[in-house]
Amino acid sequence: MSKKIQANKQIAKDMMDFIHKSPTCFHVVSNLKEVLIKEGFTELNEKEEWKLKAGKYFVTRNDSSIISFKIPKKDFRGFYMIASHSDSPSFKIKENPEMEAFGAYVKLNTEKYGGMLCAQWFDRPLSVAGRLVVRSKKKGYKTKLVNVDRDLLMLPSLAIHMNREANDGYKYNPQVDMIPVFGDAASKDKFLDIVALAAGVAKEDILSHDLFLYNRVAPTFWGAEEEFISSSRLDDQECVYTTFVGFLKSGDSNNVAVHCVFDNEEVGSGTKQGADSTFLKDTLVRINNGLGRNEQQYYTAVANSFMISADNAHAVHPNHGDKADPVNRPVMNKGIVIKYNANQKYTTDAVSAAFFKLICEKAQVPFQTFTNRSDIAGGSTLGNISTAQVSVNTVDIGLAQLAMHSPYESAGSHDPEYLVKASKVFYEYNE
Repeated sequence: MSKKIQANKQIAKDMMDFIHKSPTCFHVVSNLKEVLIKEGFTELNEKEEWKLKAGKYFVTRNDSSIISFKIPKKDFRGFYMIASHSDSPSFKIKENPEMEAFGAYVKLNTEKYGGMLCAQWFDRPLSVAGRLVVRSKKKGYKTKLVNVDRDLLMLPSLAIHMNREANDGYKYNPQVDMIPVFGDAASKDKFLDIVALAAGVAKEDILSHDLFLYNRVAPTFWGAEEEFISSSRLDDQECVYTTFVGFLKSGDSNNVAVHCVFDNEEVGSGTKQGADSTFLKDTLVRINNGLGRNEQQYYTAVANSFMISADNAHAVHPNHGDKADPVNRPVMNKGIVIKYNANQKYTTDAVSAAFFKLICEKAQVPFQTFTNRSDIAGGSTLGNISTAQVSVNTVDIGLAQLAMHSPYESAGSHDPEYLVKASKVFYEYNE
């Protein structure tokens, strides 16, 4: 195996390790915070006044969104930003979740979070992770991350003998079909006991929770030359991790380097911590004001800014090429995908695409293009939502993948390196 392939695999392996440790949006942010603190970044609090100088900082909102930034020593020209998202489609555990079935089983009541491929959740080990809010003597309550790190739940399929039409198409009812089995009848009232034990808290101290199902199958390399990877949550933790590494590796620039990870993209971003919130705008304004700059200097900086909206793209499917555009058909391991849409589901235009292509050329990484078939509507992402709050030139990009919104997605093992390199060059850009 060549050194280049080994390097590609190492970046992909590190990324998969990160994803494996990040079963929910809360864990994504916690794991990023851990790295930032080790790298010498200072945590800021939105409830406190910011007095800034050249250096490295980060701020979080709701424990599920995070913005980190590096202020150059000289007065800056603009904000160079990359945005991705921390959440992925899953099933959220409802309040009072335990439900008895036929005096033989205990199930957990769930509801859909985002749009997912339901069938792939069946017949594989699942567990629960997320955030607890527990009693605290000092402030009344505090948050606590939890991951029940064992095979805990299962969604058993209905046997083919009981549904002969299962392979002819089936419409899943989330209140009937997507309710996981927790245990037998003896497990009644034990769910929060198990969660509390995993979190290291007393059950009676749990006031509330944000808990989600997650797939327990570990990430892996596969293919004839291990040229592919599969993992949960590649959309969008692949972009989160690779752009973050590029951000950390980047050197000096005459711009403020900003790395954004927002929650709730999968449900429209319309929350206090989503891309449609004031989080980004608030942070940029406070950077400007915290450095003693005036309002006119802020507007000038925004006008000189650029954003990369990084959210994975659809690779042409090996069995369903008819679903792809006749010409713009991205392939895994062939480089970063630039995404276009005439109706502005993606914000890419001629100017932002040209600039990003120059970044890729400077980084010596390949790029390719994606458009939907003209008769198939595509999804939207962070770019057009973020720019409603902060109006800057933006390009929508991603890495090509298959099985998007499955609990086990596939992508190319070489592509993560390309986005690391392009992100580093972007953050180092000096006009």
